[in-house]
Amino acid sequence: MLLDFTFYNPTKIYFGKDSLNNLKAELANYGDTVLLAYGKNAIKSIGLYDQVISILKHAGKTVVELPGVMPNPTYAKLMEGIKLVRDNNVNLILAVGGGSVIDCAKAIAVSAYCDEDPFEKYWLRYEGLSNKIVAVASILTMVGTGSEMNGGSVITHEASKVKAGRVFPVEVYPKFSILNPEYTFSVSPYQMVSGVFDTMSHLMEQYFSGNDNNTTDYIIESLLKSSIDNLRTALKSPEDYASRSNLMWNATLALNTVTGVSKTQDWQVHMIEHQLGAYTDCAHGMGLAAISLPYYRHIYPHGLDKFVRFATEIWGVSTQGKTKEAVAGEGIDAMEKFLNECGIVIRLKELGATKEMLPRIAESTVIRGSGYKKLTRDEILRILEACF
Repeated sequence: MLLDFTFYNPTKIYFGKDSLNNLKAELANYGDTVLLAYGKNAIKSIGLYDQVISILKHAGKTVVELPGVMPNPTYAKLMEGIKLVRDNNVNLILAVGGGSVIDCAKAIAVSAYCDEDPFEKYWLRYEGLSNKIVAVASILTMVGTGSEMNGGSVITHEASKVKAGRVFPVEVYPKFSILNPEYTFSVSPYQMVSGVFDTMSHLMEQYFSGNDNNTTDYIIESLLKSSIDNLRTALKSPEDYASRSNLMWNATLALNTVTGVSKTQDWQVHMIEHQLGAYTDCAHGMGLAAISLPYYRHIYPHGLDKFVRFATEIWGVSTQGKTKEAVAGEGIDAMEKFLNECGIVIRLKELGATKEMLPRIAESTVIRGSGYKKLTRDEILRILEACF
């Protein structure tokens, strides 16, 4: 059964090999000054930077640049972007890169005209928007976060060791996003598999909530199976367009709110990983993978039927002659085997964590309580220790 819901997503998607051809026409809808936000050298090495600059110039735009957006965008980088927007009266923030660049762009968009510390107001107190918002658009080069079609934005406050995320209203969603799977060909295998597990984690955070047999569950299962199959292909053939295009669209669908319809949603794995990332600056997907295995082994008795379904539908585990508990456990074991097969990290010490960090991570983690079991601080610490 589906519960009552309202669904609306205003982001226009241009998908495919020629999708960049739509940029110039879209730019006509915005003012004279564009803030171009990007990472380090990736977009320059594949020639995308020169293409985008050429289009912006031909469209008559004044370009202000914010290079060096890091994989876990920081408060300092947010403040740098705010100054550029204010000093140059920016009309559009164009994020070219992966989810972190897009997250940072959205953060700048809501914060530029905030009359107080935006991190305190929007990421810690979760207040509603009360100031002018700058338009955001994106050109995606690395898949995983789904930030290209949602209002999510995660920022790390370095001084306080807090990595906080929130979902802003539809006014903050990218106005349009350009998705060309070819831009992902140069992404390293490490970052590719990290991004794909990020996609899978988004799906599981929504799937492992409630026990209804509804359409959303079937959609999630299909996207999980597609991610698994296409990652295996992409690892063997990194420039296989079919697999890369499927992985790109999977990631977008996994967090454009359609897979959350009628689901209470968990997100506890993400809350733990955010604090792991605040202390280690690790690749987000790798941190999620390490935490997911002990977390799901800890909570599966409280959502047993859904974990049995996960085992049978996603991993093909047989139920014959087995208890539900045994089947659910085999499903999690099958996921661990897949992570090892794909070279996905499942140990925190490989991600830069130390034993001394674990109590601090546990103590600072936000406890949501919206999944099958509300954790205690001690349980979070035991989960961290189990994957250390």
